[in-house]
Amino acid sequence: MGEKDITEKILADYNDVFADIVNVLLFGGKTIVDENMLESIKDKSQYKTDGEIHQEERDVSKVLKGKNVHIAFIGFEHQTDVDSKEALRVIAYDGAAYKRQLLVKGGEIYPVVTIVLYFGQKRWIKGRSLYDILDITDEWKPYVSDYKINIFEIAYLTPEKVKMFKSDFRIVADYFVQMRINKDYIPSKETIKHVDEVLKLMSVLTQDERFEQAQANGNKGGLKNMCEVLDRAEERGISIGEARGELKGAVRAYLDVKVPIEEIAKKLNISVEEVQKIADTL
Repeated sequence: MGEKDITEKILADYNDVFADIVNVLLFGGKTIVDENMLESIKDKSQYKTDGEIHQEERDVSKVLKGKNVHIAFIGFEHQTDVDSKEALRVIAYDGAAYKRQLLVKGGEIYPVVTIVLYFGQKRWIKGRSLYDILDITDEWKPYVSDYKINIFEIAYLTPEKVKMFKSDFRIVADYFVQMRINKDYIPSKETIKHVDEVLKLMSVLTQDERFEQAQANGNKGGLKNMCEVLDRAEERGISIGEARGELKGAVRAYLDVKVPIEEIAKKLNISVEEVQKIADTL
């Protein structure tokens, strides 16, 4: 997923956010995982194809140590589009994690859990298990183990479920649920802890220019909640619009007196392409 992977990792890798997601999605809001019980770990797997070694890394992964479970490994995968073969990817990650345990002599064998966070608006209907992918007859099923994967459709969480989140993920989930239900987003005044990371994530996932504008504004002025974020973005958008209006007037004036486009670009300190784009709208 490229840029989306990078930005999503930044927010979900915070222990408070990671623990919150696990507690709500797996345990109905109970505090089973404490953020202080988590240790970040790089989880990579390798495979060979066409004579070359390739390497894959989970989006976010942590080791959990605590009283309720001696040790466990939890990994996150992020998706913005439905991938019918996601089960194969999860199997590869989980299998590699178990194989590493097998190679440690005398080491404890601990559970591996993968959570797929899906941010799309389209329902994830197929591809939730290995059987969904395989073309398999009933005769073969007793001998082929199925493998279910944990996919959570963020936009289809209930508003009550969203309220269970205590971290900044609540703000992210609330956006997607509102957009699904109302086709519109009313921001809350809830304080954001990781402001820059939330803005980067929302900017990439939503393609909403308001989040991009707020992010481009450098988060100056101590933005604290989504109301302030969008107000600041809209103020900046108005300023840009006014500036572009003045620029358009200047280009028109120069063109009226037959000044060459190249010369206009130099006078206004903009590119020739931008002058031509403005000229085409006049």
